Amino acid sequence: MVNPMDSSSTTALADQDTPELVVALAGLLQKKGWMLSTAESCTGGLIGAACTELAGSSVWFERGFITYSNEAKTELLGVDATVIAANGAVSEPVARAMATGAIAHSPPSRVALAVTGVAGPTGGTPDKPVGTVWFGWSVDGDVRTERRRFDGDRATVRAATVHHALKTLVELLSR
Repeated sequence: MVNPMDSSSTTALADQDTPELVVALAGLLQKKGWMLSTAESCTGGLIGAACTELAGSSVWFERGFITYSNEAKTELLGVDATVIAANGAVSEPVARAMATGAIAHSPPSRVALAVTGVAGPTGGTPDKPVGTVWFGWSVDGDVRTERRRFDGDRATVRAATVHHALKTLVELLSR
């Protein structure tokens, strides 16, 4: 049973410079006049929550898709079920499809970020151990993907995923 008084997940998020990244992201998106959408699996909405923690985020944050199940990825983002079946949900093709699907299903957005991974403590395999995360970023039609592996417990993996997703997006928008 989860103890509601356990603050390990909030502590893990607070340990990162995520709020500063969100402020930087907001400024970059507002400067370009672009909107952001997110497509999240292993983080379960933590990226969207970090973004909307900033007052006024409705100016640059369009929407977030929490697509934890394979069916949700297909239904909400248009990820082809055969792509998931062939590669697994935690894969480059699925992260890419999630990012492009987030753009396709939120027309005002010019920017999307997607994450799909194994946060643990179970679910890992030799090919995709716990802590494996695939990222997808779509910036004005250009899609980039990346695989990372984070060490730590579930809260740490999820916090590191949020941080890396936002940090990389800030870097991509700064170019």
